[in-house]
Formats: sequence, structure tokens, C-alpha cells
Amino acid sequence: MTLLIVNDEKPTANLMRQDIPWKEYGIDTVYTAYDAKQAKRCIEEYSIDLLLCDIEMPGENGIALLRWVREEKKEIECIFLTCHASFSYAQEAIALGCQDYILIPARYEHIGAAVAKVADRIRTRREERRYQELGRQTVEQNLSAAKEAHGEKRSAGEIVAAVERYVREHLSDEELGINGIAEQLYLHPVYLNRIFKKEKEISIGQYIISERMKLAAALLLENRLNAYAVAEQVGYKSYSNFNLTFKKTFGVPPTQYVSQHSS
Repeated sequence: MTLLIVNDEKPTANLMRQDIPWKEYGIDTVYTAYDAKQAKRCIEEYSIDLLLCDIEMPGENGIALLRWVREEKKEIECIFLTCHASFSYAQEAIALGCQDYILIPARYEHIGAAVAKVADRIRTRREERRYQELGRQTVEQNLSAAKEAHGEKRSAGEIVAAVERYVREHLSDEELGINGIAEQLYLHPVYLNRIFKKEKEISIGQYIISERMKLAAALLLENRLNAYAVAEQVGYKSYSNFNLTFKKTFGVPPTQYVSQHSS
């Protein structure tokens, strides 16, 4: 955070620069200028965040300097120092977006506190803008990825086919479920499940179980894997859960199912 002190009284400007513990008030770098012309040169040369500016100066005064800052679209905040409580000054300063208006002489602590408040406001605004930009970029990236992978619009049949394809390819994944599928297809889980159920007359969860049991039955009848290995192949780490689901689906446990169909 950089501060530019603008004051035609050089000793005053230099003392403020040296004696105020600026880092305690959130300021890292302090520059000085002794009239509006020097201030403009400094603003053009350096990245200035905040002006601490005297209003009454020879030539262009502080109000004129701030007006130039606004006309040049510089993102610089301003605190005015003045020894005259002029209503016209205050009115114009507010119209130009002045952040504070300090009557001098003023204690350094008072000036520092005013500067710290404005510096915090600048940081907060920049953080909000940064998060908004990150959010915008994230949305655009997601939309771009979704369009690239699935096209801008998909029919219900295309969505169902995509779900079926994904389920078949991931039957061995223990975490296979509606939320993961919805994330892959860039759709809300509730919306996705509603479309799928309307088309297939079963929920996605029921479809996953059905496909797992079909695959389990086929693997068991090949007689190459035991029931425990088959359970893992279709996404069940718990054999008891697999056994219970298999029995509920086919009416008999896996070993009996193999015996019946082998004979």
C-alpha cells in the first residue's frame, strides 16, 4: 500500500513522512510532493493507492488535483488536510469521492488512524473484486468444459445414456453415486435423478445396484472368482453388504445362486 503526501510546506510534509509510523497504519511506502504538478508526476511514475493532500496550495489546489485524478481514471483514494472548515471545500471534496476531511493541526495518531481506515477499505474492495473475478473465471471454465464435453444442450435420452455409460465404466468404484455422476455431467443431482427416473422408471441409485448385481451374477457363473472377489469387483468392500443385496435381488445368496444355475 503506497501513500503520497502532497503539501506545499516542505518541512511539514517531510516531518509527517518521517515521524508517523506508517507501517503500523498499513502503509508500506510513502512519497512526498510539494505541489500539484509534482504530485501528478509522482502519480504517473509510481503506483499510488492513497493521497494525503493539503487543500490550500499555490497554483492548483488539492481539489483540482483530485479532480484530475478522477478525470484520468486513477484508482486512488484521497484524504484531505485543511486548516479551513469551508463548506464549499467539503461539499466538492465529497462529490469527488474524498474518503476523509481532517482539520489541521491534527495529532499524528488521528491522521494515522484515518489513513489506516481508508487503507483497510481499499484492501477489502480489492479482495472482493479478486474473489468476484475468480468466481467469474471458475463459472466460465466450468461452462466451457461442460460445452466441450457434452454440448450446450442435451436431450433427456442423451443424459440417460451418459449416466448408463458412466455407471458401466465405474461399477467397481465403491464411491459410485448420484453426486459424483451429477458432477461429471455438470448437472444438479436432484434434476439429474428426476430426468433419469422419468426415462427409466427407477432412480439412479437403484440402477447402480441393478447393474452391479447383473455383473456379479455373470462373474459368479464364469466360476473364475470366488464370491468375495466378485464383491470387490462390483464395488462392495463389505462382503456382508454385498451378500445382503445379492440375496435381496435374486432371492438366494451368491453360493446358492451358483449351485442352482450350474446344475
